[in-house]
Amino acid sequence: MIDTLRSGTNINGIVVPDSSLGRAITEFIRDTESDLLFNHSSRVYFFGALAGQQRELTFNPELLYAAAMFHDIGLMPSHSSETLRFEVDGANAARDFLKSHDVDPSDIEKVWTGIALHTTPGVPEFMHPVIALTTAGVEMDVLGLTYDQYPDTVREAIVAAFPRTPHFKEDIIQAFYDGIRHKPDTTFGNVKADVIADKEPHFHKGNFCSIIRTSRWST
Repeated sequence: MIDTLRSGTNINGIVVPDSSLGRAITEFIRDTESDLLFNHSSRVYFFGALAGQQRELTFNPELLYAAAMFHDIGLMPSHSSETLRFEVDGANAARDFLKSHDVDPSDIEKVWTGIALHTTPGVPEFMHPVIALTTAGVEMDVLGLTYDQYPDTVREAIVAAFPRTPHFKEDIIQAFYDGIRHKPDTTFGNVKADVIADKEPHFHKGNFCSIIRTSRWST
């Protein structure tokens, strides 16, 4: 059902790239991620691409699709390291995948950066459209920050094609936690520290000021 919906989904002229690379990305993520993350990532692509339309930005749909679809793959055990932020794990996975498909290194770097920064608010919006729109899509689907900027018909069409679970808000928080719980220190200075704190009441976030005060410097 998902693949049937995917192939026919055209929302305001936005479609999943029907190219060899686009199809390869779909197949790889479909085979690797949970349904929850696959549908979420698909919605991120559509919301991000539509934000690009609204902002009159020029971007390569294949690159945005790659960034959107790979942005959470670092939450999956098969692509999760022991010491790197999950965003970097995802960015590295995308880089390796795109290299294997002979994508231009400068384009790969855009995708890598878009994934690595997608949980860093206030910065991506000033960068290349692929980077900015990856975060825009994430912020819409997870946080609803630009909810009112999309007509009801558009939101409903995207969710019909790539459904949110009945308890998506809690499900996505749990998915974040499951993907990073084994390396809480990697969330320092990042919004994902809130996820650990939400699930583990006794968790103490790293404190930037404490690190300064306890450094080896004498003053």
